[in-house]
Formats: sequence, structure tokens, C-alpha cells
Amino acid sequence: MSTKDFVEKDYYKVLGVPKDATEAEIKKAYRKLARENHPDANKGDAKAEERFKEISEANDVLGDAKRRKEYDEARALFGNGGFRPGPGGGGSFNFDLGDLFGGSAGGGGGAGGFGGGLGDVFGGLFNRGGGAGTRTQPRRGQDVESEVTLSFTEAVDGATVPLRMSSQAACKACSGTGDKNGTPRVCPTCVGTGQVSRGAGGGFSLTDPCADCKGRGLIAQDPCDVCKGSGRATSARTMQVRIPAGVSDGQRIRLRGKGAPGERGGPAGDLYVVVHVGAHPVFGRKGDNLTVTVPVTFPEAALGGEVKVPTLGGPPVTLKVPAGTPNGRTMRARGKGAARKDGTRGDLLVTIEVVVPKDLSDEAREALESYREATAGSDPRAELFQAAKGA
Repeated sequence: MSTKDFVEKDYYKVLGVPKDATEAEIKKAYRKLARENHPDANKGDAKAEERFKEISEANDVLGDAKRRKEYDEARALFGNGGFRPGPGGGGSFNFDLGDLFGGSAGGGGGAGGFGGGLGDVFGGLFNRGGGAGTRTQPRRGQDVESEVTLSFTEAVDGATVPLRMSSQAACKACSGTGDKNGTPRVCPTCVGTGQVSRGAGGGFSLTDPCADCKGRGLIAQDPCDVCKGSGRATSARTMQVRIPAGVSDGQRIRLRGKGAPGERGGPAGDLYVVVHVGAHPVFGRKGDNLTVTVPVTFPEAALGGEVKVPTLGGPPVTLKVPAGTPNGRTMRARGKGAARKDGTRGDLLVTIEVVVPKDLSDEAREALESYREATAGSDPRAELFQAAKGA
């Protein structure tokens, strides 16, 4: 369909509707005429086939609110094929639209030095570059969701893991056409666009996927046995996925373009990976910080000292325990935690746990008895009872 057709052809006449017809009236007229002139209902009738093309072309323009507006403005501008006379002019001033849109045969770029004519201008106006007709639109592939389980260390340091997933892709049996013979027909409802417009009131219209062709723009004449005419089939594949360092349990990671392939040149969907992290026998985690509980003896807590603390995947660090450190106190080893997005690392939070021995030697028991006698005047619960009375 050329740009010239938009000005010369009367699409309202083709559909048999008035110029002020509503969107519903245009749709109703198109469906009626499309059924009557469809090639499947008129085998071998060349006239009916040509008529069906004209009807589809008219609906493609009038069925779209934006194109219809541009079409009406263009026909008003050119007066149905001829310029209207200016001031002082008489009669009608008709001329060959071929000179205007295609350039005159006399060379020199057409009359008045318009070069390639006004076809370039109206090609952009009607969104029809190069006179192209209705085309099926590219479709983005579906998003796919999968799950992966990592060890505690893999989640902290990051890991590349194999991920097997199933997604919809072009059916190999019919090469994605949905038709056994590879020759689907254009959907008569949406005329191959895969979309239909409906009125939303107030002069607005909404576009929805075509229900008849499921948004594909094509309908299989002899549906494929594998994909049942959809052109899509389940495909299983294994891919290597890089899980970034520092992921947490339950986190949902988005990998752009790693989902199901698109249709007709459309982009692939995204892959969403839900991460599950296993527990560690020694370390825990709070955000970007790792946690560990370190047992110390009573003398170490009371008198102070240095204790070695394990780290995840690295050499141990030495922490200085101050004298009089109570049970449950948390100390910090900086930079020994989980990796952050900016490349830095969190801290290792070390909780002190004072160990009470179960079995005592005679010497140890004697030493503790001496300690008890030496501290007999000190009651650690005195403040507790005083606070209870005050309350």
C-alpha cells in the first residue's frame, strides 16, 4: 500500500460506512465484509480475494484512531485528489498525483524542485515508510523463573552454577510458523498486527492482543501436531549462570535477556533466579556481616588475653579480649564479612561465650574455692534486688 493510496482511496466507501462512523460501526462493517469475501470462503475467486485485500487495507487505517485522524486530515488537505483553488481561482485544480508523490517523469526531481516528491513527507505522516503494508509485530519472549541452591560459602563469595530450565521457544517441528506446511495465513481479525483496538470513552482507545490469533498475527491453516498451531513449544536447555557475591537467602536475581527467545525478531525475556542458601556449621549472617560465636575461658574473660578467631575461607584473626569482658559481648573484625556490591566487605561479628567447665581437677577446684573466699564480700545480685524494690 503506497502513500498515494491514502489520499486517493476512499476507505469509508470501501467499508460502506459514513465518515462520522464510530469505531464499533467500522469494526462491525469490516468483520461482515471480511467474512463474505474471505479467500477461504471464495476458493479461486480472484475478485473476492482482491476485495478482501481492499477491506483489510481500509480497516487497517480506519480501525486505528491515530491513522484515521491522519487519513482524514490528508484527504481534507488534498480535497480527494485535487487541490482546492486559492483566492481568485476558479473551478477545480486537479492534477496527476503521480507527479506529486512519485516525482515527474521529466527528471529534475519533480515539479517545483520537490526532489523525491512529497511521498517522503507523507511516508512519515502515515508511518508507512517505503509504502509498506501491515506487518506482524515483533514479540518479546516470556520471562522465566528458576531456583538455585548455594552453599553458605558460595553465596558469600559468588559462584558460577549450571542451571537447567524450560521455556517457550520456536517450535522446531514447524519452524515456529504453527502450520504443518509452514504456510499460516494472516489473521483476518487483526490483519496481521496481533492487536485490536477498542474504545475507552472520551475519544481514547485501548489496544489489546488479538484473541483470535493470540497476538501472533497469524493463524495456522493446518495446525502443527507438536505446538497445536501456537508456533511455540517447550524447550529445555542448560546454561551457566553467574551468581554475584553477597547474595542472601530468598533473594531474586534478574538476568536480562536470558529468558525465553522472542518471536519475529523480538527481544528475549528475562530470567529471574530465586536463590536458596544453605546453613553453615560455624558462621551465620546479618546483612553484609558474618557472625561467629567464640568460646573463652573464665580466666581469659576475667583477666583478658588474645584469642584466635576463624574466618570464612581465610586465615584466622587474633582478637584482644579486654579484662572483665562479660559473656555475650560482641566484638568486630573489620573487613572479614560478606562481599558488597561496591567491592568492599562487611565485618565479622564475634560473640564471646564464657565456658563453664563441667569437670574440675582437685587443683582447679581448690583454686576456685580460694577465689570464692577472696570475693565473698561482693554480691553480683545486689543491684538486681535494689532495682526490683524500686520498681
